[in-house]
Amino acid sequence: MKKYVPIEEGDYYLTPEGYRCFTEQYHLKRGYCCESGCRHCPYGFNSKTNNKDSIQ
Repeated sequence: MKKYVPIEEGDYYLTPEGYRCFTEQYHLKRGYCCESGCRHCPYGFNSKTNNKDSIQ
């Protein structure tokens, strides 16, 4: 079971379309990559190649 990560200020912003977009801050707090191709993924996941790119 995955742990619950409470949402705090700075964890997301609303896009012009009204969607919640999680920031790098939130992803790092969560502690893992969900492999959904998130806009601010700090883990280097590439949804086009379906793998994690090396982070340099």
